[in-house]
Amino acid sequence: MDIGLSSASFYPHVNTEDSIALMKNLGFKIGEIFLNSDSEYEEDFGKLLLQQKLENDFIINSIHAFSSSFEPYLFDRYKRRRDDAFLKFKKVCKLAKLLGARCYTFHGMRCGKLHEIHGNFIFDIYNKLTYTAGEQGIKLCQENVFWCLSSNTDFLYELKEKCTEPIYFTLDIKQAYRAGKTPEEYIDVMGSAVENLHVNDRDGENSCLLPGKGNVDYKKILCKLKEIGYNKVGIIEVYSDNYKNYCQLKEAKDYIYNICNS
Repeated sequence: MDIGLSSASFYPHVNTEDSIALMKNLGFKIGEIFLNSDSEYEEDFGKLLLQQKLENDFIINSIHAFSSSFEPYLFDRYKRRRDDAFLKFKKVCKLAKLLGARCYTFHGMRCGKLHEIHGNFIFDIYNKLTYTAGEQGIKLCQENVFWCLSSNTDFLYELKEKCTEPIYFTLDIKQAYRAGKTPEEYIDVMGSAVENLHVNDRDGENSCLLPGKGNVDYKKILCKLKEIGYNKVGIIEVYSDNYKNYCQLKEAKDYIYNICNS
């Protein structure tokens, strides 16, 4: 498994366009680009990122939008608000294609009660989103996020069953524990549709740490992923206050790589 890094790990101290060279200099050849503002969805900004990608011989595995700014409103009951959000979604998909990304890491709806959700309405929108992403050659990867509806495994089951267009998943380790579940529980639901992995650590006091700084049993998780045939990439995604210097990010990469190959 390749080990990559998310540019979100530098927020808010490093501009997105400067993160690619930084990740490459730290020994990462692949990663996820987190777009931090609406202006970063524009084609001109995408061309700037593409230039950095090519100059640094870097692989962009996935794109992650500033999701709270529009993704929840893709499911809004007010059509005009929904349509405006969809325009942003299309921009992100086109930018992902420009950068050669495989995946769009998607948060989607905020938490809600399943019985209060108009099922067909929600799944029709998911079909529209997955189709639109697919037109650009991008896999829409629903991430399990503790403050979103996607933290609910019953919802993820329904998503797989009721969507007529293919839906994929980003598994995030810390988000699983924050939701009071284990990563293995989400793997059971997501199955072979897992296309992206966010790697982080935790302990009894901290919900997000650098890999190797907590008590996550990576061997157990990786064995479970191996059972479903996942051997793509593990993207280290932490917060900038989870480390003191960049060398620690490289150490975390080596730590996970050694477990993957032990």
